[in-house]
Amino acid sequence: MKQIPVFKPLIQQEEIQAAVESLELGWLGMGGYVGKFEEELAKFLGAEDRYVVAVNTGHSALHLAMMLIGINPGDEVITPSFNNIADFQAILAVGAKPVFCDIREDTLCLDVAKVEELISPKTKAIIPMDYDCCLADHDAVAELAARYQLRVIHDAAHSFGSYYKGKKIGTFSDICMFSFDPVKTITCIDGGALVVKTREEVETLHQMRLIGMGQPASVMYGNQRAWTYDVSRLGFRYHMANLHAAIGLSQLAKMPEITESRQAACSLYNELLSEVREVKTPISDFKNVTPFLYYIRVPSNKRQALRDRLKQCGIDTGIHWQPGHCFSLFDKMTKGDLSITNKISSEILSLPLHSLIPTETINFVCSKIKAFFEGGNHE
Repeated sequence: MKQIPVFKPLIQQEEIQAAVESLELGWLGMGGYVGKFEEELAKFLGAEDRYVVAVNTGHSALHLAMMLIGINPGDEVITPSFNNIADFQAILAVGAKPVFCDIREDTLCLDVAKVEELISPKTKAIIPMDYDCCLADHDAVAELAARYQLRVIHDAAHSFGSYYKGKKIGTFSDICMFSFDPVKTITCIDGGALVVKTREEVETLHQMRLIGMGQPASVMYGNQRAWTYDVSRLGFRYHMANLHAAIGLSQLAKMPEITESRQAACSLYNELLSEVREVKTPISDFKNVTPFLYYIRVPSNKRQALRDRLKQCGIDTGIHWQPGHCFSLFDKMTKGDLSITNKISSEILSLPLHSLIPTETINFVCSKIKAFFEGGNHE
């Protein structure tokens, strides 16, 4: 039986041809494709007052963002516990500590009302994270951050291509990060990006992503190397490769159809599952978002049985995510009231969502979910 995966990248002839052409060029490191990807990404965002810096992963983007804003050992960064492990590890990588905040039940994003009580003299930044088709309350985060003179790192790994109050994600945040890993809305095989406000920040990031080398990006974007340069700061091997950028360019060109297909798929899921009493679907009409995944919430005591049943039918499911405060590495970290996080994390279930996913696939998945709950023998 062929399994229906939770994630499936949209790899077509255009991506294959782009990969071949980049390999035939023979310049395998950071080169012209990376510069072009940054340029096209900036055009897509329409961020005339922002700058884009491409890196090799979303986690690298987060780590560099921490360094860029001067997060140091002993500092604290407030983040939703209901978040990806990459955010927590990036905080630890600079010697700081994550402080775990709760989420709102309607959006599954940071509960800004609970952030203020976690702010201490050691707090230096807040990470609002968009979840799937839901966006954080970015205006409230910005207001709170300004009041306490904190930096904001917007984790937009899920919300690439979405709009917040008419503004495209990536155009208004203090610092915004994107992830283009193998399962994201668009993929670079692996990749990430930071969107920042100043040329000074860009120059700093260019050095930090290239093991501290002061080699001008403009030279490398010409598929050349500068053989003399200075090293004046700590850096990492975090640059994006030409092959990955070439695939990213091909993917970026398909964003209109990617967005349309994912919106339609999620709307159909919501419609078909609306009649299942024990299933809670996302509170969204999906009109202004490009959904990364599709989730449902089910009674916690039935979730594993449902996953097992769907697996038997050839349907993979996922759990996004296990909360950070539940991992042994973070069990002694500061945290607030996490009652909603604990509830949501025991109920959440990701269903298959791919760009251009066939309607019959969604019908099949929903029919099996309905049959499970109508059967009554799943205790």
